Amino acid sequence: MRFFGQYIKQRARIIFVFAGFAAVFGISFALYKLPLEAVMYPVFLCTAAGIIIAAADLSIVYKKHKKLSEIKRLSASMMTSLPNAVTIDDKDYQDIIEALRDEAAQREKLALARYRDMTEYYTVWAHQIKTPIASMQLALQNEDTALSRKLSSDLFRIEQYVHMVMAFLRLESVSTDYSFGECDLDGIIKQAVAKFASEFVGRKIKLEYSPAGKTAVTDEKWLSFVLEQLLSNALKYTKEGCIRIYFKEPLTLCVEDTGIGIASEDLPRIFENGYTGLNGRADKKASGIGLYLCKRICDNLNIGISVQSELGQGTTVLLDMEQYKTEKE
Repeated sequence: MRFFGQYIKQRARIIFVFAGFAAVFGISFALYKLPLEAVMYPVFLCTAAGIIIAAADLSIVYKKHKKLSEIKRLSASMMTSLPNAVTIDDKDYQDIIEALRDEAAQREKLALARYRDMTEYYTVWAHQIKTPIASMQLALQNEDTALSRKLSSDLFRIEQYVHMVMAFLRLESVSTDYSFGECDLDGIIKQAVAKFASEFVGRKIKLEYSPAGKTAVTDEKWLSFVLEQLLSNALKYTKEGCIRIYFKEPLTLCVEDTGIGIASEDLPRIFENGYTGLNGRADKKASGIGLYLCKRICDNLNIGISVQSELGQGTTVLLDMEQYKTEKE
């Protein structure tokens, strides 16, 4: 019904012109005092012919409208065929669409080439920078002074930032390297914790964790990256106290700290790229990318991630890992 109303509105000018011509004939015949039947018969014939022509036109317009409605649901790359051009306007619009599609394709091709160049550059950069990091770590491993422990901790942070860069680039790539399987969560947690062992000891932050014997279908490498980011954040914003790692039933992994917490107005936006919030603005080194990467990875792993926090009372990050298992079943 809506389409019919729009059609009548679109063809209103033609209808008014036809009615005007009929009125001119009727008035002319009346002025010359000719029989009314003489004008009514041709008006009737013209009206009948007009209705037939209008019905055919309505059918053509409706078919074109239906085809365009189907096409507009597709992406630009899938819009391979448009309805046949009936009017000059149709042909002009189709030419404009083709020109825009060609321009979009060229821009996409150029953007992809630039992205590949950037990825190749940062991949080479990451491998190159790992060499001096490993060399310095090797030189410091036999040292046991406050300075050497501080330098080792800083080198570990640098290495984590390099991994963040590579994770960000891989997430934007059209190809993925996800490998799902049944994973021992205790083993993944222990590996992540071991990387921060020196920082726990050096800063006298207590770790509370007991193996729970849990397993889940996930990607071990990417889940390890998420856990390392969560532990890094917990340690960064916890000056004293403890960090707890535990499970809630049925399969929710929790990382809880006693740090400075997150303001309530910042909680809805903590997973946005580059958003640092109140604490991030206080910490000039915050990039606002860590939790963004965690959210992107968890979405790809089909893991629900949420945060509970109060300013000055600590933060708890919850990873709901039952979702993927339920969906697979």
